[in-house]
Amino acid sequence: MAKEFTTENFNQEVLESKNPVLVDFWAEWCGPCRMIAPLIDELDQDFAGKAVVGKVNVDSESDISSKYGITSIPTLLFFKDGEVVDKHVGAASKLQLEDKLNSLI
Repeated sequence: MAKEFTTENFNQEVLESKNPVLVDFWAEWCGPCRMIAPLIDELDQDFAGKAVVGKVNVDSESDISSKYGITSIPTLLFFKDGEVVDKHVGAASKLQLEDKLNSLI
C-alpha cells in the first residue's frame, strides 16, 4: 500500500528523501484517480528500496496541493533531491510511470 503524505511528513518523506519520489495527487471522488490507485500500490512494491511512492489527498492536504499548483487530478509529480523533475497530469500506464522512475534512479 502506497504511503499517505501529509503536511506532517511531506518534508521528511519527499523533500529530504535520498531516493526519487513519485507523488500521486488524488481525491476519493476522482474516477481516474481510483483507476490508477492499484498501479500506484504496485509501483510502491516494485520500487521498494529504490524509490518512494505515495499519495497526497488534495481534499485533506490542500496546503501541499496549493504549493505545487495542483489544479487537475490525478497529477503525478516526480521528485529528485527535493525538486520536482517531472510531472504527469491524468491517468498513466504502469509502463510510463516505471520508465520515468527508472530514469531517476
